[in-house]
Amino acid sequence: MISFLAVMLPAGALFAAAQTAKPGFTVQISPASQSIARGSAAAYTVTITSQNGFAGAVAMTASSLPAATSASFSPATVNVASGASATTALTLSTTSSTPAGASTVEIQGTSGKTAASTTAGLTVNYPLSGSISLSSSPSTVSIAPGSSGVYSLTLSRTNLDGPISLSVVGLPTGVTATFSPNPATGNTSTLQVTASPSAAAGTNTLSIVGSGQDASGKTQYGYANVQLQVLSNGKAFTISGSAASPLAPGVSQPLGLSFSNPNNQGISITNLSVTVMGITRSAAAIAGNLPCTTADFAVVQYSGPYPVSIPSGNSSLSSLAVPGSQWPKLTMLDRPANQDGCKGATIALSYSGSGQGN
Repeated sequence: MISFLAVMLPAGALFAAAQTAKPGFTVQISPASQSIARGSAAAYTVTITSQNGFAGAVAMTASSLPAATSASFSPATVNVASGASATTALTLSTTSSTPAGASTVEIQGTSGKTAASTTAGLTVNYPLSGSISLSSSPSTVSIAPGSSGVYSLTLSRTNLDGPISLSVVGLPTGVTATFSPNPATGNTSTLQVTASPSAAAGTNTLSIVGSGQDASGKTQYGYANVQLQVLSNGKAFTISGSAASPLAPGVSQPLGLSFSNPNNQGISITNLSVTVMGITRSAAAIAGNLPCTTADFAVVQYSGPYPVSIPSGNSSLSSLAVPGSQWPKLTMLDRPANQDGCKGATIALSYSGSGQGN
């Protein structure tokens, strides 16, 4: 006997057919939030991921931006393959007028009637105030009338990347000053002071002032005080020197300094400085309009102990048994720019020192 099982359904009952999920996509962002100074930009990576076989072009937009803020996507339209992900770079750029504070930016992707979104956090802070500080080596220079001395300056910057203008206050009558370079675009400069033959003897405090604008446009100042002593007796000694071999990019050459002391007694030198004053290019470099400037060269100053005792008459670092490792060195910097203009160039160096008789 064959039996059948009958299933009775209440009147009005329906079967639910399985529903197929619609193709779509998700939008994700990394990092989830950024904190920046006003006037700068925040960068995010937006990832669009295919869901349920979606494939197509997704157009990206951003809304709910803070005032004076713009958004850009690169690319603005992302092509997503089925089962895959694609990315675009989002940049939120603020200006000096963007209000400080936290906000939530909505990031949306649209493809026809299909859309998805996410949010990005953006905190805009007031720009940090910049600052400048100056220091000098040495802090005291002694020069005779008719001679020069050099201070090597180091500039420390905080939130201030632009040029720094330099000046000096307190120069006595008969003394002039020259900065190289000025304005300073890097972190170093030199101050050369020169006393005329008639400059009066005495000790003076010089105030070196650096000024430049920070990111907010406010002018910031830095100061350094140094001592300048103009000596009252003794004849000025002279210094000369040269590099042993020609220079090339990345090559340093020691400078063998020589001294001529016209006094009848020895001198104890307490400061030696070398400065690159100028460049004379070859005729070929001038004809080819090939540049070569003092920025292509740098000087490492004398590193030996002070004082250096210079006898009457002629002498040199070599005859004084000063190790070559302590001599000043002239370097041609290896810069990314074309330096063919420096081939065959002549470098003008300024040598200065100060000292007192025994």
